[in-house]
Amino acid sequence: MTLRSALLASLLLLGATPARAAGRTPYGGELRLAHTGPATPAVPALADTPLEATLLGLVSRSVCQLTPEGQAAPALALSMSRPFPQVVRLVLPSPAQAQALVQAWARLSSPEETSPYRALLFPLRDEGRRISATGDTLELTLAFPWPDQERALCHPTLAPPRSSAAALGPFSYSTATAQTLDARLSWPPGRPYLDTLRARATDERGLARLLSTHGTQVALGVPPDPGSGTGAALYATYLAWSPRRVPAEFRQAVENALDREDLTRLFVRGPAEPMPHLLPAALMPKAAGPRPPRPPAPSGGRQVTLLHDADNEDQRAVAERLQVKLHDQGYTVALTALPRAELRARWAKGDYELMLHSLLLPPVPGPALAVVLDAAGRKDLLGVELPRIGALPDAAARDARVRERALVLAPSLPLLPLYAQGLALRAEPEVGGLVFDAQGLPVLEGVWLTPAPAAGGSGGRR
Repeated sequence: MTLRSALLASLLLLGATPARAAGRTPYGGELRLAHTGPATPAVPALADTPLEATLLGLVSRSVCQLTPEGQAAPALALSMSRPFPQVVRLVLPSPAQAQALVQAWARLSSPEETSPYRALLFPLRDEGRRISATGDTLELTLAFPWPDQERALCHPTLAPPRSSAAALGPFSYSTATAQTLDARLSWPPGRPYLDTLRARATDERGLARLLSTHGTQVALGVPPDPGSGTGAALYATYLAWSPRRVPAEFRQAVENALDREDLTRLFVRGPAEPMPHLLPAALMPKAAGPRPPRPPAPSGGRQVTLLHDADNEDQRAVAERLQVKLHDQGYTVALTALPRAELRARWAKGDYELMLHSLLLPPVPGPALAVVLDAAGRKDLLGVELPRIGALPDAAARDARVRERALVLAPSLPLLPLYAQGLALRAEPEVGGLVFDAQGLPVLEGVWLTPAPAAGGSGGRR
């Protein structure tokens, strides 16, 4: 099934217009899009907020995309197949794109750009470091059974960098301006319905003004309310620490000081929800357990440094709150804001005492657990846990196994889950076909425009 046909089926379930259902949706038109993200995000592994991943995905997409139902459908790849049980075959549009994709994946494990998203390639033989392209074809050999590999490959961070000549998405930047994107007529799953998308970066105040004056047709990054649509909350934030530099009782001190409900409600912009377990509620819908008893304060106090993302205002607010709460537990916390690239580099070297780590988790429990274990500095556990999970042929059994292991492993990891966020948007009534994929990202290439009704307010489609 192609991405276009999968989206057609999902839109019919979501109440598409009769013209859409009959296949008569018109092509063409220009969509005005406003957002609160960077104008042109570049590197997929670092542009991993839901908003950044959405914007980057307009011009650079991974080999596949997850449909709203969670199935992998080809995107950059022309086709995906399993000629053998432990071989995934990808056919790319050209040999150059196949080779560029290999290089992009190799960078995830390179000393310069090590990323926790490399865990998505761990089930491949040699962890994907020795993939070679034969013409326009990649054959990915699995080191052990891993039925979820295709869906893991759909993750936005596995797309080629925007600057790469092999980057390909449903739109391309106009030669006139980077704010104008033109429909790519040769996009493998089928050209977008829109002719042009005009993107405008602004702040929250500017976004509110554009909405109130109907100056934009789609607004990304709005506060959630009854008129907005919201994607799955899979952008998870953790507090990580180095066991070599922080005392053993630190976890208990944080758990005792932390109120995730208050943290999420007062210091984190929505849509957001507390995350009491290792995976977000979308992947691990279980009730929170009892809070641990109050630990004694460290004798004589303890000074630590907490690193956070300088480009993430929510992390800054959470870091300041943790600074106050940990002071009551005997910790003096110094805050240091770093660019995301430097923050990830410090993580890769283990050069930190405390750090806030935000990750866009896949909407599949097994690959999501792999990313979290790697982010926790326990890459060694991947070779123990993933083969046992992948050996279960039934998807429901694999997911249940992941949730069980996440509960068991969580207390031993130097990483504490805090909250998970999604992306909210608002759309004018003339915008049709706007849905979220399973990753929680809006599928803008499926949008079409209809004449605006004579009266009525704006709203969002789920």
